Amino acid sequence: MKKRIYVAAPLFNEMELERNSRIKEILVNNGYEVYLPQDEAGLAFDLIDENNKLEINKKIFEEDIKGINSSDILLFLLDGRVPDEGACVELGYAYALNKKCIGYKTDTRALDKTGDDNLFIEACFDFKIARNIDMLLEYLKEL
Repeated sequence: MKKRIYVAAPLFNEMELERNSRIKEILVNNGYEVYLPQDEAGLAFDLIDENNKLEINKKIFEEDIKGINSSDILLFLLDGRVPDEGACVELGYAYALNKKCIGYKTDTRALDKTGDDNLFIEACFDFKIARNIDMLLEYLKEL
């Protein structure tokens, strides 16, 4: 049975959307099922108008919660100046459900001089963060 991965990541510009899709393609090509919020629940910016904001926000939230619930693993794409706020909530929710959580970070910026991120985020990954695709695929095989 294929493991299902929920990809928690920022999805607010062309670069992020393309990267998320590329990560999904790599995972699918390696035998995983993938829930990518931008594909499954849609993008709020594209769906919202002045009359439906609350409805769309609730729909996306509920769809993504279902996506986490039905996944075996949460993959958090950590690149960026700071971790994405929504992805942090998704991580905390998945961790509370005892889902396996993996961090992936190629960005060299960090929160402190040792190169580490927030200890609460890193602890959800058992302090292991993949730094490239090969390392990510290796961590996934270990699960």
